[in-house]
Amino acid sequence: MQGAIYGYIRVSSADQNEGRQLAALRAKAVPAQNIYTDKQSGKDFDRPQYKKLVKRLRAGDLLYVLSIDRLGRNYKEIQDQWRGLTKEVGADICVIDMPLLDTRNGKDLMGTFIADLVLQILSFVAQNERENIRARQAQGIAAAKARGVRFGRPPRPLPPGFHSAYRRWKSGNVTGTQAAMECGMPLSTFRYRARSYEKTGLL
Repeated sequence: MQGAIYGYIRVSSADQNEGRQLAALRAKAVPAQNIYTDKQSGKDFDRPQYKKLVKRLRAGDLLYVLSIDRLGRNYKEIQDQWRGLTKEVGADICVIDMPLLDTRNGKDLMGTFIADLVLQILSFVAQNERENIRARQAQGIAAAKARGVRFGRPPRPLPPGFHSAYRRWKSGNVTGTQAAMECGMPLSTFRYRARSYEKTGLL
């Protein structure tokens, strides 16, 4: 008896489009109700839809993924998931972007050896590429910071009476608490903004 057909999609954030992965699964005639999608980072494997999928998989079922890195974030994780699904569960896996990684083919010793070899190479490449991307991102951020580019949300504008309150606080005419109250800020925020204000050189 032929098993069920499933598909798994992962995108690293909610604003990324899963269209390419979805189209590839539909082309393989994966039923819509059997497609599981996680929209979160692969930094850990706490992915609710993936967990639901693994619980449903049975021996003889077939799982489609577009690329090998959908199964994990690094070499070891991809290897562990692959072996868990194919050896422990007994399901088949087909990686659409890499036809050699289709456990339905080559069930003999040579076919298994080739598939294992390709899996090791591709999972290593996936991890290496992810590390290279992170390194390039870090280099880009460092270069941008060196050019004076600021990251994150811009600070809120200072209240109209901040300059006056700051001056009187610095001269000792009012306490920090009083100055903060005049500006409608908590004391800690007033002190933080005062330090930033001093660094601008606009005093």
